Amino acid sequence: MFRRRSAPRLITDRMVLRLPAHGDFGAWTALRLESRVFLTPWEPVWHQDHLTRRSFTNRVYWAHRASRKLTSLPLFMVRHDGVLLGAITLDNIRRGPAQMGTLGYWIGAPFARQGYMREAIAGVVAHAFGSLDLSRIEAACLPENTASRGVLEKVGFKYEGVAQSYLQINGRWRNHVLYSILRSDRRGRTEAR
Repeated sequence: MFRRRSAPRLITDRMVLRLPAHGDFGAWTALRLESRVFLTPWEPVWHQDHLTRRSFTNRVYWAHRASRKLTSLPLFMVRHDGVLLGAITLDNIRRGPAQMGTLGYWIGAPFARQGYMREAIAGVVAHAFGSLDLSRIEAACLPENTASRGVLEKVGFKYEGVAQSYLQINGRWRNHVLYSILRSDRRGRTEAR
């Protein structure tokens, strides 16, 4: 008998991490608009239709397809009182000898520096190493993004080096610092140079 896989819901102390739903459009659009200046230095340039309902609908369909295929786990961070805080995605999930994925995330400006992202990352890492049986998770951020670097290090990610011209951020190819966490990490503390 074929059994449909249920959508993942990760519950942390203060939030639920879940797939986006069509009903999230208003909250998502409002939070992205309110946080635009805060997010612009750290993100790719938004496409002209970034905040449209059609674009959001495509995002929701992609999230559900990718989750079913286990190629990506795009989750909204929703506080227990229903407030949307941001999003976190375990992307490029690779199986076979790699057993790894890449972490990306954003948080709305009103919720930054309150520990929500640390809590979300810890929840996704636990799920990735447990239920998904991954062995390695990677993350990258701009060298000057001290908040992002700090949250990765607090959760246990280790600095690995610099990737030249890694992503286009705010319209320019930018170097990124690379971090990773291993299921059985015996590397000790590593320092950025």
